[in-house]
Amino acid sequence: MELPGLAFAVWMLICFYAPVGGYPNGKVREACTSMVPCHGSSPQLSPEHTITVNGTEFKPGDSIEVHLSGPVFEGFFIQARDAEHLESPALGSFMLADRGVSQLLTCAHTKNSAVSHTSKAKKKHIKVYWIAPGNAPKRVQFLATVVKKYKIFWVKIPGPIVSQPNALSPTPPLHATSEAVSTSHPVSYLSKPFNASSCGRTKFCIRNPSNCDPESASCFFLSFQQEGSSVFIEMSGPSEGYLAFALSHDQWMGDDDAYLCVGEDHRVRAITAYLKERSPPVLDSENALEDVSWRLADGLLQCSFRRSIHLPAHKGRFNLDASYYIFLADGEASEGGVIHKHQQQPLITNGIYNITGLPQDIGGSRSPRLIKAHGALMFIAWITTVSIGVIVARFFKPVWSYSFLFGKEMWFQVHRMLMLTTVMLTSISFVLPFIYRGGWSQQAGFHPYLGCTVMALAIFQALMAGFRPSRHAPRRQLFNWFHWCTGTAARILAVVTMFLGMNLAALDLPDPWDTYTMIAFVTWHVGIDVLLEIHSYCLIRKGSSV
Repeated sequence: MELPGLAFAVWMLICFYAPVGGYPNGKVREACTSMVPCHGSSPQLSPEHTITVNGTEFKPGDSIEVHLSGPVFEGFFIQARDAEHLESPALGSFMLADRGVSQLLTCAHTKNSAVSHTSKAKKKHIKVYWIAPGNAPKRVQFLATVVKKYKIFWVKIPGPIVSQPNALSPTPPLHATSEAVSTSHPVSYLSKPFNASSCGRTKFCIRNPSNCDPESASCFFLSFQQEGSSVFIEMSGPSEGYLAFALSHDQWMGDDDAYLCVGEDHRVRAITAYLKERSPPVLDSENALEDVSWRLADGLLQCSFRRSIHLPAHKGRFNLDASYYIFLADGEASEGGVIHKHQQQPLITNGIYNITGLPQDIGGSRSPRLIKAHGALMFIAWITTVSIGVIVARFFKPVWSYSFLFGKEMWFQVHRMLMLTTVMLTSISFVLPFIYRGGWSQQAGFHPYLGCTVMALAIFQALMAGFRPSRHAPRRQLFNWFHWCTGTAARILAVVTMFLGMNLAALDLPDPWDTYTMIAFVTWHVGIDVLLEIHSYCLIRKGSSV
């Protein structure tokens, strides 16, 4: 088969094979609107599975228990939609009862607005909780797509219709349970999201991103407002498990006063804790918080509470009229409210603040300045200076063969300056994470090990260049090979190390654009090398033919 024919055949094979994999891991965001799995066949007509709920009425913020059951099935996709406009986007947010078989998805830019399977393991029953949003329509209907086998599936199986009080009563909801159980909680519930209009005037606020709206599904918000001898605190953010903030005397975790709002059994519990080094928080048996309120809606976890400025009877609680660094973190919580380590770097204020002092509206950083400097210097060294230095030595030697700088050939002096700059930048950058961490990091994977290897190769390369034999010495050829091999190995390892480092939480780079940008830089440099090699080859051939 000729090459074009072979390429066409491979392309056709990829096109026909691509949909066969389906979505065994449940990542079905592509089907958010249609709810139709890309399995290459038509859906079945008569559903075998049913959706049931534990109530027929709801108010914004209420939690409704939703069940999907029937004969054994492999995959599923559940949403809630406006019962009057079933083609409208998914609304509200879900919470999971079993993270082993179900997962939350984002549809129509609403976080946690859909639920799907985590694998194609066989199952008969799924239970989740739906949290009614603040702007919910009068009537909401649950829909489900169920995959029994790859080619056997049902789309948009109609479920019960639940209504807000005083809504016009529709026809009896399909498959709804006979008893209507009230889903409202006897605890204080926040009827609407927090407001940032008083930030910097009467409230001390921390927002990430800066100046974001607490109603936004991507905004982390923390506010403090002094009211007499107490402080009223509001905390909000996109979280499936918990939100927490801590007061600290430094920018390192440990010996800190912490406050957590934990999602537990489709409600929120506010608790105090003490952070000891990098171990899990020690929860207090006595809670010093008052006037606790909460809200779970639209993918946001929100809670508010009051705390006295001074709590001498509670060990570990800091006085709120002093200055501290402030941490803001989020993470997952499993059944029973057990919290897990945060997946992203906590937000840390850039300085110490007194939350009962002058009201301010500030931001913070999830990436410490030393770590940012480490990444920036390594990028300059191994993507910029070393690449230009290699190009100068490889392709500018014949161009600058009769140009001299300080008594040496121009190309050699430029090459040496760039390579020494690379070693200097690498050395400075190398020590910054150790200064920040105070030692070796156990959470950085292979990145520090490869980084140490790159540092050793860079120093070895510089030392080897200092003992470079003269041009006609017998060992010059051996030196040239060692010099090339060591430099090439260092460059390859440096690029690999940077790719690994970009995914570390401490750097907090925008994923996946950080990877795409890095790939673009590497591709550009490789492309330049290839073009210059072709150009050099053409010049040699042209010279030999004259």
